[in-house]
Amino acid sequence: MSDPYQTSMMENLYWWGIPTLFRCPNEGPEGADIALVGVPHSTGNGTTERDQHLGPRALRNVSSVQRRVHGGFGIDPWSAARIVDVGDVPLPRANDNEACIADITAFYERIDAAGARPVSVGGDHSITGGIVQALGRGKIAGGEPISFLHLDAHTDVFTKVDHFLGAKKSAAHWGAYLADQGQVDPTTSMQIGLRGHPRTLDWLQPSYDYGYNVVTMKEFRQRGLADVVAQAREVLAGRPVYITFDLDCLDPTVAPGVSNLEPGEKGFDIDEAVGLLHAARGLNIVGGDVVCMMPTKDSRNQITALTAAAVMFEMIAMIAEDKR
Repeated sequence: MSDPYQTSMMENLYWWGIPTLFRCPNEGPEGADIALVGVPHSTGNGTTERDQHLGPRALRNVSSVQRRVHGGFGIDPWSAARIVDVGDVPLPRANDNEACIADITAFYERIDAAGARPVSVGGDHSITGGIVQALGRGKIAGGEPISFLHLDAHTDVFTKVDHFLGAKKSAAHWGAYLADQGQVDPTTSMQIGLRGHPRTLDWLQPSYDYGYNVVTMKEFRQRGLADVVAQAREVLAGRPVYITFDLDCLDPTVAPGVSNLEPGEKGFDIDEAVGLLHAARGLNIVGGDVVCMMPTKDSRNQITALTAAAVMFEMIAMIAEDKR
């Protein structure tokens, strides 16, 4: 074993050592403030883009090169909060989406019982359904339904089809069934950045029917960042907030290695996305996730994985700041 000085010199090198998320200890959630989790799940997407289960490993690989302090917040999140990497959700029935969603929920029920706030990396976007089935009306949320800060190119409230190529609790359905089950309150939730490839002119209607507060990408460009952030803070105020960040909300030039590229309209740049994330700063953030990374389609410098890690760091820092 190296001495502490030698170790400290190496810890910011992604190619050295055992790759835990942000060099956090690999421990259980008991006694932790924040639990970092990998969810290597691809079956909820239902398309040929199945390599999203490689996302957690890719992010672990590069996360050690991320910032260790948050200059904007003026904190060192790793000392402000006790943060652990609890590892990956075991998914022994990986080709059965419904079984995987149940396994994800059971895994997060333990995290919720421990009182640790989970920040996760997927995996396709169906993992959010499994996670929030545990957190909605759970211990950390104080028995209340959670409210989403949802950044995405797509609504994932596709009620007009009852399954997505066989997956019922799919990446396209969690925004609806979580509301139906009472774990989410759409009327106090935000969906921001929607610009997806619609097959019908009424593709946003299910979100409106459920009462989600929708800001399309076109509307975001017209209104500007500050105005949308002000709305989000008003809608989310006083609520247990869960942040779910689909990397396809970013412009493909920023995050090329995602499962559902949307090149037809400019997505967020990273500063805009971080600014929107900060709408939750100081609020009761119960957890968050970063989803839909496709490491096999990333550029050679792993820019999508690095960007995903940067987004995850912002979530960690906001929760740690509140703990401090």
